[in-house]
Amino acid sequence: FGYGQSNPTYLLTSSDKQQYVLRKKPPGKLLSKTAHKVEREYRILHALETTDVPVPKTYCLCEDDTVIGTAFYIMEFLDGRIIEDPCLPDVSPEHRKEMWRSAVTTLAKFHRVAPASVNLASYGKADGFYDRQLATFNTIQDAQAKAVDIESNEPVGKIPHFDDMVAFFGNKATQPQDRSTFVHGDYKIDNVVFHKTEPKVIGILDWEMSTIGHPLSDLSNLLTPFTTADSPVARSIGRGSETFLPGNTPGLPTKQQCIEWYRKVAGWDPRPDMTWGEAFGIYRGSIIMQGIAARYALRQASSARAQEYAVQMRPFATVGWDLVQQCQKERAKQGSKAKL
Repeated sequence: FGYGQSNPTYLLTSSDKQQYVLRKKPPGKLLSKTAHKVEREYRILHALETTDVPVPKTYCLCEDDTVIGTAFYIMEFLDGRIIEDPCLPDVSPEHRKEMWRSAVTTLAKFHRVAPASVNLASYGKADGFYDRQLATFNTIQDAQAKAVDIESNEPVGKIPHFDDMVAFFGNKATQPQDRSTFVHGDYKIDNVVFHKTEPKVIGILDWEMSTIGHPLSDLSNLLTPFTTADSPVARSIGRGSETFLPGNTPGLPTKQQCIEWYRKVAGWDPRPDMTWGEAFGIYRGSIIMQGIAARYALRQASSARAQEYAVQMRPFATVGWDLVQQCQKERAKQGSKAKL
């Protein structure tokens, strides 16, 4: 499988024509000790088999490097649809609405699973998720900012408004109330498998970023296309699509409708913190774009797409800053209402 795989993934066909999927670590020395942990993927997939969360069935985990060169696991092949465009362009309006509803409620069901109930209480730390994320991305940002272009000798530089955003996200008075659930880490439309003909999710893929953390991070990630569509800046640099503006795509739900579907199933109300979560998601995304810009500066990433990210990084960060300012106004309103 070629699309979006950081861990090499293969289709296996047995002599009796049964199909399976093998997922392994990349060959050679790994740059990151925390990435590519197929063992963690196997653990959570195996644990979720006993719940109402749709995941592929796992068959075995092999940690012996001598078998095929790295650790690997084998799971069920899900014969369904993986759709890259979150607008779901080639389905009927009725199915578009139901597919989005299924993606949202599937996430809510996942967040409802208590880690201890599937013997994974130790899968991650129970609190301080956003503080840990902030510390990690600050360190990464500082290192990436120092990368110098090998032709122009210009450093990549900080993302715009970086210090102000860090101060805002680190402020305990405005942070979301701490919550602790499983989080997928990269939950979005192209990481779920839809049934071949029915408008429902039959599996969630790509679990390597999963941990215990704040469920707001997964929800805001899933709803990013709605967030970026609302920003003229994001649309102007190709990071937001008008198809996600209300009324532009028949059957596509609004962001508010998605949040309502989620709230009813998950059992908690994310609405007071959505703008904060969206702002943090854009901040995180801009640092990921800065990383691509840094690799391009060193010519470790040579594609035209890498150049594109290098150009988009700064305006995209301003989208995050706009959301921070919007959140500050919302928090001020919430504070004045509380005083009344």
